[in-house]
Amino acid sequence: MSRLFTDNTTNRPLQSGKHILSFFTRVSGLFLALVMLYSFSSCGQSYSEGNAARKDTTDQDPAAVLQEAPKVVALDTAAYDAKMQQITNGDSSGLWPVKAPYPLPGAILPFKRVVSYYGNLYSKQMGILGELPPAQMLAKLKEEVKRWEAADSATPVQPALHYIAVTAQGSAGKDGKYRLRMPFHQIDSVRNMAKRIDAITFVDVQVALSTLQQEIPQLEKYLIEPDVHLGIDPEFSMKKGERPGTVIGTFTAEDINYVINYLADLVKKYNLPPKILIVHRFTQGMVTNYRQIKPCPEVQVVMDMDGWGMQARKINTYRTFIHKEPVQFTGFKLFYKNDFREKGSHIMTPEEVLKLKPQPIYIQYQ
Repeated sequence: MSRLFTDNTTNRPLQSGKHILSFFTRVSGLFLALVMLYSFSSCGQSYSEGNAARKDTTDQDPAAVLQEAPKVVALDTAAYDAKMQQITNGDSSGLWPVKAPYPLPGAILPFKRVVSYYGNLYSKQMGILGELPPAQMLAKLKEEVKRWEAADSATPVQPALHYIAVTAQGSAGKDGKYRLRMPFHQIDSVRNMAKRIDAITFVDVQVALSTLQQEIPQLEKYLIEPDVHLGIDPEFSMKKGERPGTVIGTFTAEDINYVINYLADLVKKYNLPPKILIVHRFTQGMVTNYRQIKPCPEVQVVMDMDGWGMQARKINTYRTFIHKEPVQFTGFKLFYKNDFREKGSHIMTPEEVLKLKPQPIYIQYQ
């Protein structure tokens, strides 16, 4: 929520040179066949087997060729299961942990908790990311990381910058889509900031009167990078043509599955570690047919509670729309300003958020 803007040989002894020659001919042929078979099967191995060799790129545009993906060990499924059970936080509803495919090796979740700063560089009103000068903002994020590590020492923290790369607008623009795509140099600036503190980057999309099919491919040059992930915001998906901000928008399971499949194809094509997909939500209608959303080994889906205000209402929203409608992982948003707008409210501490069932594995500050 913000302001607008996956040889049978015989057992008889060899009796002559002819037999010996025949034997070696057959053995050599068998050896050659085995080598060819091995080579063919190796090319077909999946990333999840830990042997995904990059395809020959000599006939590709050099600018499109990425560096070799780092080798990763197989996923520790026992550790994964234990961590998933831990973050249910004793929930007895039977809804959690969600039954979903194991992720590919290199998955961030649930082994680390992502703590992110959200915003846009053109607006101080859209979040902490654009509100403070970079050095001050990064220092503040590092302090939040320390607080989360202290509150849950069993879960390392992965810092992140979550940048609104396509913003909904109050004006239609030349194409009448009510959205503005940020220039690439701004996204580059955010990625450079992130690298200063070993953070990952999220690019976030508010489609307005456009579509995910139109907007997501525009960001592919970033999404093929292993440290770049994606967020989509149903609040500003205006399927009936309304002006953004006048009503709360919506995404269907079909919309979200499009994005999951798009990211999964990139992961498979470029031998990437799994992508994280953040889906913001704070009302029933923002996401429909949640049971039809299909996580896969290549994409980890986080349903992020995006509402602001009193702690009791935020917790109730989380329980109603996130806990009761499980997809895979959960997130929770905290507002440095809006969470103070109502009398008696305050921004929830890490300790307070960690009492939720399940525990959010993605935290966003705006």
